Amino acid sequence: MRDIDFKKDSGILKALGHPVRLRIVTGLIVHDECDVNTIVAELKIPQSTISQHLSILKNSGIITPRKEGVRTCYSVVEKRVREIIRILGE
Repeated sequence: MRDIDFKKDSGILKALGHPVRLRIVTGLIVHDECDVNTIVAELKIPQSTISQHLSILKNSGIITPRKEGVRTCYSVVEKRVREIIRILGE
């Protein structure tokens, strides 16, 4: 078992604690990555709201953006988050 970084790990759990962010992360894991417009279309939530949630996930170190021309694609980079989502899905 690895040492727990209580501050960082609680930040990750806090970021995942909102239903919209949990749905975003789950979708990113299922699809490997998505752009903002795809997330907006899938969740039927305003783009500004999605952007706020993406910012929280990014600042928590859960996701990372990748520029593709004018598109920004996001993917999950925190391996433990993938495991958390897997466990929640059981």
